[in-house]
Amino acid sequence: MPKFHLLTVLALALFAATPAFADRPGKTSSIATPVVAFPNLKFDRPVYLAAPPDGTDRVVVVEQQGKVWLFDNRPDVRPNERTLALDLTVRRKHNEEGLLGLAFHPDFYDNGQVFVHYSAGNDPERPNQGSKNRRGIISRFTFNADRTTVDSASEEIILEVPQPYGNHNGGQLDFGEDGYLYIAVGDGGAGGDPQNYAQDLTNILGTILRIDVDNPADGKAYGIPADNPFADPSARPGAQPEIYAYGLRNVWRFSFDHRRHGGTGQLWAADVGQQKHEEVSLIVNGGNYGWRVREGFAPFKAEDALLPNDTLIDPVVDLERRDAGSITGGYVYRGRTNPLLQGAYVYGDYLTGKVFVLRTDSGRVRQHQHFADIPQIASFGIDRTRELYVCSFDGRIYKFNPVR
Repeated sequence: MPKFHLLTVLALALFAATPAFADRPGKTSSIATPVVAFPNLKFDRPVYLAAPPDGTDRVVVVEQQGKVWLFDNRPDVRPNERTLALDLTVRRKHNEEGLLGLAFHPDFYDNGQVFVHYSAGNDPERPNQGSKNRRGIISRFTFNADRTTVDSASEEIILEVPQPYGNHNGGQLDFGEDGYLYIAVGDGGAGGDPQNYAQDLTNILGTILRIDVDNPADGKAYGIPADNPFADPSARPGAQPEIYAYGLRNVWRFSFDHRRHGGTGQLWAADVGQQKHEEVSLIVNGGNYGWRVREGFAPFKAEDALLPNDTLIDPVVDLERRDAGSITGGYVYRGRTNPLLQGAYVYGDYLTGKVFVLRTDSGRVRQHQHFADIPQIASFGIDRTRELYVCSFDGRIYKFNPVR
């Protein structure tokens, strides 16, 4: 999740660490303009927006404190026209805890299932109490027959993640085109990953997980896809089979560029940095993204030994602190309203408020520009037509209009 400390001198452009990546571009304002999407609505720390895949033109907005609001996707929608679809009691002792992610099952129209990722304590009867013994919960809920409110008694805990500290909880979860659920898990928190969890495959911290929620097996509420990198115990003895990719510090939002919408099928992720670097990466099966051996391209704990036969996957973009302080991952734009964004990855930064457009070709950056500014960018989201939205901690939801 975005960090919340003060930074001072912040530049307007981006930095690439090697000549293989984009030079620092200037700012452009000729691509798209942010506007408030729902002028009559304000939210309390909105952290996500999504559209239920049920044929309706509705969206949900997730608030960090545990509320999920459902309403028609209309610019004139009013507060009394939104429905509180779900209200969870979540742990919010730390600034990065709370209700952090939501994903609709691909067959939501038929089964009404929705998955959430939230923070809790270790006492189920007192989930928001205590300063230690934290855990992350991935749960399945089922909507009522009207597909407007969630049956609060339907919760089924799918997976629990021990959290040694209050920060770096990850939070994103989404379904790939393979039907599996992908889950971002942070490195456990504190600073510098003191236990080197992200390079320790015997735990699931510092990873993106991939599980099969439709076919439970081996006494768990889920199965392990056969092509997960460590599904075969002999592949890496002791490695957790849920792991899809690792060496990640705290992925704050990943997204798929779905082929069914004209995309490439790639999985994009933004990984929040430690001291000097923020990064955008393309996630692949079994990939090691380097934390804490390095931060971006820069050495961090270079003395750490890599696992046998491991190589590190370079980020697509490495941003220095003068350019970004807490990266927020976005989406490859596949909507229709903004043709100048078509096919580009759009992401932002919480601390600077910058929104960037990024294009690649054969692994090289071809366009990387700062084109808009939105305060306190907490998350991006898309509606049923793949139009892009931004959740801001100023309480507003923004969208983009083309420059005319």
